[in-house]
Amino acid sequence: MTGNNKVKLIIGLVLTGIVFLMLLFGIFYTPYDPMAMDASVSKSISLKHIMGCDQFGRDVFSRVLVGVKETMIVAGAVVLIGVFFGTVVGTLTGYFGGWIDEILMRLNDAVLAFPSVLLALLVIGLYGGGRNTLILALGIAFIPSFARIIRSEVLKIKNLDYIQSVRLFGAGHLRIIVVHILPNLKTVMLSSILIGFNNAVLAEAGMSYLGMGVAPPNPSLGRMLSEAQAYIFTNPMTAVFPGITIVIMILGFSLLSAATEKG
Repeated sequence: MTGNNKVKLIIGLVLTGIVFLMLLFGIFYTPYDPMAMDASVSKSISLKHIMGCDQFGRDVFSRVLVGVKETMIVAGAVVLIGVFFGTVVGTLTGYFGGWIDEILMRLNDAVLAFPSVLLALLVIGLYGGGRNTLILALGIAFIPSFARIIRSEVLKIKNLDYIQSVRLFGAGHLRIIVVHILPNLKTVMLSSILIGFNNAVLAEAGMSYLGMGVAPPNPSLGRMLSEAQAYIFTNPMTAVFPGITIVIMILGFSLLSAATEKG
């Protein structure tokens, strides 16, 4: 690993470490109830409210912590769906080829032709908003990209000498795939997962900003930005802190991905 990649890796680990620390706090402890409203509370930053309060008197720090949790849950579930089904499709098409490759990859290309946000909007329009629908919509949209990456790697690996040797010794297709091919995909899969997580965070924030993600009153970083828009000049901190948190999340995962991609 080059010196430049080491720097990226260290900075990425620090930033993602901050994110996961916030995630743990969002799960197990928040200073205040993120839903509790108190119009009499000062909106300014203070020792009691280190990020201030929003227009309804809700503690911004507590809402950011829970917002990170909501965003990570959505992003994690989306990537899990994309990786699982993308790996299945990519492995089957890359390994077997033929009509399996033709049918599945044409379906894959059809889904890939739709921008992920547009596809998510279509699913949400059919089934309504909410976190579960958003996860399903984005998960479907993320499958084709993972499938293409895995397929391309399987095509490279399946004709290597050691795979041919294992096949000559009578190993079945399932054993070859599970024992000899999939373990060799771990590096590219790690990089793809990090990129996918980064894209899923952006997509969740964007959809929640549009009001089609996590349902209110549950806080979400994108929804917090949307709610803060009307108060950007009178109480800018309600937008600054969720925005900075999103930047930290995206930058952290991007740097980790860049470091692992180049070894």
